[in-house]
Amino acid sequence: MRLVDAQHWPYPRWVAHRGAGKLAPENTLAAFRLGATHGYRMFECDVKLSADGMPFLLHDATLERTSNGRGTAGEQPWQALSQLDAGSWHSRAYAGEPLPTLQAIAHYCLRNGHHLNIEIKPTPGSERRTGEVVARAAAQLWQSQTVPPLLTSFQPEALEGARATAPDLPRGLLLDSLWNGWLEKARALGCVAVVCNHALWNVDSLAQARQAGLRCLCYTVNDEAAARRLLDLGLDGIITDRVDLFTPA
Repeated sequence: MRLVDAQHWPYPRWVAHRGAGKLAPENTLAAFRLGATHGYRMFECDVKLSADGMPFLLHDATLERTSNGRGTAGEQPWQALSQLDAGSWHSRAYAGEPLPTLQAIAHYCLRNGHHLNIEIKPTPGSERRTGEVVARAAAQLWQSQTVPPLLTSFQPEALEGARATAPDLPRGLLLDSLWNGWLEKARALGCVAVVCNHALWNVDSLAQARQAGLRCLCYTVNDEAAARRLLDLGLDGIITDRVDLFTPA
């Protein structure tokens, strides 16, 4: 597995958010396939744990918004979650699309030469354990690969669990604000990157991150003016829903 740090950065600049943003049901294999048809070769997805420890893709803590399920996803066993319809909420064309496991998404990416940004998305109260289990699974799935997945999270405790379990997998701290101590926390976690709300990046914040030896990525960029500003700043990664608008270089 290749070393990933500020000097060795193997990932494409453009990243498809949750597979294909909003054009297909997010965090499903169908969304990944659609993103790939638009030329994307790196994808972001959210991964949490079922009650019995299966890493699977879902953004919300609860099931209602993006499936026909009810309640807290992390309190239900994988056998039940695997039966849910995660496509009909989006459109009839995707009726019956299942929630995918991390393993299924990994196999799809590896077969097709795609890269993956795994956002560790714990059910509240399971931050460290989710980081540990997701990192262990990712290390096993990518063990013979040249380029590992990038693990990110808003939760430092999840990144601590990932670091303790699979220290060689690259990590990034997600930020929705530049809270006091963000840079020191990213360095303490051994991160190679920070991934900010795109509005947080400017010449000063970029310089701080660069001086700390960190790569700089952003989410979620869906209009051309914002994209141009970030490209001019020299961002290393741009996560977008608009796979139909931006052509990845």
